Amino acid sequence: MALLKITQVRSQIGSTNKQKATLRSLKLGKISRSTEREECPALQGMVNAVSHLVKVEKI
Repeated sequence: MALLKITQVRSQIGSTNKQKATLRSLKLGKISRSTEREECPALQGMVNAVSHLVKVEKI
């Protein structure tokens, strides 16, 4: 499977508690923090939930 680099580009201020929890589970929380994860359906769902806050790149 492919690796995805997920970078937070917008602040979580004003987001719902569910979106903030999703960012925490992705190991994000501050702007410009990045993480690399293996692509899977569960990860795609989390990224879709906070797509307006993050940038995703395939590695």
